[in-house]
Amino acid sequence: MNRMASDHNTSSQEEYLPDYLQKEDPFASKLSREADIVAGFYLTIIGILSTLGNGYVIFMSSKRKKKLRPAEIMTVNLAVCDLGISVVGKPFSIISFFSHRWVFGWMGCRWYGWAGFFFGCGSLITMTAVSLDRYLKICHLSYGTWLKRHHAFICLAIIWAYATFWATVPFAGVGSYAPEPFGTSCTLDWWLAQASLAGQAFILSILFFCLLFPTAVIVFSYVKIILKVKSSTKEVAHYDSRIQNSHVLEMKLTKVAMLICAGFLIAWIPYAVVSVWSAFGQPDSVPIQFSVVPTLLAKSAAMYNPIIYQVIDCKFACCRSGEPSSLQKKSSLKTSRMYTISSHRHSTAMNETQLEV
Repeated sequence: MNRMASDHNTSSQEEYLPDYLQKEDPFASKLSREADIVAGFYLTIIGILSTLGNGYVIFMSSKRKKKLRPAEIMTVNLAVCDLGISVVGKPFSIISFFSHRWVFGWMGCRWYGWAGFFFGCGSLITMTAVSLDRYLKICHLSYGTWLKRHHAFICLAIIWAYATFWATVPFAGVGSYAPEPFGTSCTLDWWLAQASLAGQAFILSILFFCLLFPTAVIVFSYVKIILKVKSSTKEVAHYDSRIQNSHVLEMKLTKVAMLICAGFLIAWIPYAVVSVWSAFGQPDSVPIQFSVVPTLLAKSAAMYNPIIYQVIDCKFACCRSGEPSSLQKKSSLKTSRMYTISSHRHSTAMNETQLEV
């Protein structure tokens, strides 16, 4: 009876596992040794830059932690997520690429898959919260008048709980973590979608709640921000001849919004497309050599997020505390010009939003 159950489980497994997991060592690299070395060096550079960049963001923010505004707190949380990916995840894959195989066994594979999904989901949901916060502050002026620091910390608790739930669900028997097709990294077992309807439901739930829905919120928020900035420019230009100075800041806002959206899409959408194709397409229809490229591209997101959020965006927000009071007043006057059509009651909130976005 036990033998029959074992045979049934084995045959059920073989129905959806790709050939390279059925017939070969799943942790042996399917790439050439030269390709593994190149990938190892690439991840090493990405990991160092990401650790330094996000570590610097966290260090500088810790020096003024009591003065951080809600949007800045969320940005720090994004840096924490990206730093977690770099410190906890990347050393495993770097060592494995240089070793030409995954050297940490199934336990290490499951841990690596969980950590990568946990911090990746946390990073995406944080970006979603930031985009929604900025959309509400810019497009609905009254929002900025009641948002306080404790609201940001409540949002952080929700983000971490959300990421913990979805990253831990596979351990409850609903899903699992498995080696990537190329063997030297681990991820969600996307091939469960080929095993049963329950596997398909699990994969579709992950795709919707951890990718499609957050992405839709991000795109919607920044598209609305861009439209609002353009409409504000035209309205203010009609009443204020000094719009030229404010127009520079408006264009900076637009560029930051576009970079955030483009950075996320460039990094994660190719990986998502390959994963979905592996889950619902023909078995082994994605060439192994091709599948590694989107994975490496997605791992680079943690590196350039600090550039987008801090070097470009927070040039005004984070350095504000070190400016002389006269310069702060001058900067405040300039950034408020683009909102002169708003009532005086909302001008302070919009001024703060312009500095944060």
